[in-house]
Amino acid sequence: MRLLLAPDKFKGSLTALAAAEAMQRGVLRAHPGAQTVLRPIADGGEGTAEALCAALGGEWITLRANDPLGREVEARYAWVEGDTAVIDMSEASGLWRLTPAEREPRRASTHGTGQLIAHAIARGARRILIGLGGSATNDGGIGMAEALGYRFLGSGGRPFAAIAANLGALSRIEPPRQPLNVEIIALCDVQNPLTGPRGASQMFGPQKGADPQTAAELDTALAYLADVAARDLGRDLGRDLRDTPGAGAAGGLGFGLLTFCGAKIQSGFETVAAILRLEQEIAASDYVLTGEGRLDVQTLEGKGPVGVAALARQQHKPVFAFAGAIENDPRLAELFEHAEAITPAGMPLEEALRRAPTLLEETVARAIASLTCGSKKE
Repeated sequence: MRLLLAPDKFKGSLTALAAAEAMQRGVLRAHPGAQTVLRPIADGGEGTAEALCAALGGEWITLRANDPLGREVEARYAWVEGDTAVIDMSEASGLWRLTPAEREPRRASTHGTGQLIAHAIARGARRILIGLGGSATNDGGIGMAEALGYRFLGSGGRPFAAIAANLGALSRIEPPRQPLNVEIIALCDVQNPLTGPRGASQMFGPQKGADPQTAAELDTALAYLADVAARDLGRDLGRDLRDTPGAGAAGGLGFGLLTFCGAKIQSGFETVAAILRLEQEIAASDYVLTGEGRLDVQTLEGKGPVGVAALARQQHKPVFAFAGAIENDPRLAELFEHAEAITPAGMPLEEALRRAPTLLEETVARAIASLTCGSKKE
């Protein structure tokens, strides 16, 4: 019996790789002779670099970079397949780097993400994949661009710190003298534009510390950035990129990568699935196990477990899904052969997060034991 283990992260408790390893322990407890293949997945959010590094046998490159508030921290990115770097923007510029009291999207910067990109280019990367998720920022990617040699100038041609709070003073954008000469692919599965009610500031600003007034000010600032970029860089861009689906991802970093790096935006899950040869792995397996921290209506919007289930359905392979919690929605039940929450009723969230590896292992072991006994758990 061959089982493909392809979970996403269990946010707050397990990385996708750790979840796959816990599933493997559970499978082998119930069926020691089973063949397990680990393919932790990601959809472009946090954990994308780890999932690809683990699956492709890559290595980690570690360096010092700036966090969202400009403090120097140790950060890393994955180096895979000889000439490809995989960067999670959240590694240097993520919300996890800040305490709740430090969240201030007007001053948070993507400069550290730009430093990781610059380091990868200097190392010889010919392709860079950047996962857009978990950001603390709302700067439209100007911090990232500054680290790559762009200059943001105010009145009189004086440069200023590339943070969202200063965008109102922006007079001109000067590109670096040398082109980047690298293929950059931004990975995300959100369709939000840069500005407007569904844009970076209005939609995602509140979770980064923006009150309604601040979110409105940030939205205006990003619209102005798009105007100046279209004027100063428009000949190179060919078009205004603010309404491109995904431009609003990661506080507008999607727009910044499109505008300043000539990047492409691609579906995170589809790109990761192709690199992992997930369709072929599913075809070669008898059962597929997937999961994430919570299965709910957001899962239905195209998150990793749904993508896994869709590929498995095409191959007529049964999919078992596990999560910390599962929303009572019939559409979720239709996706999976079996779906089960690993958290016992009444268990406090803090305890469930702490015990997640054991809970996942035990739940998988019970499910596989029932399967191999020829009975199906309802």
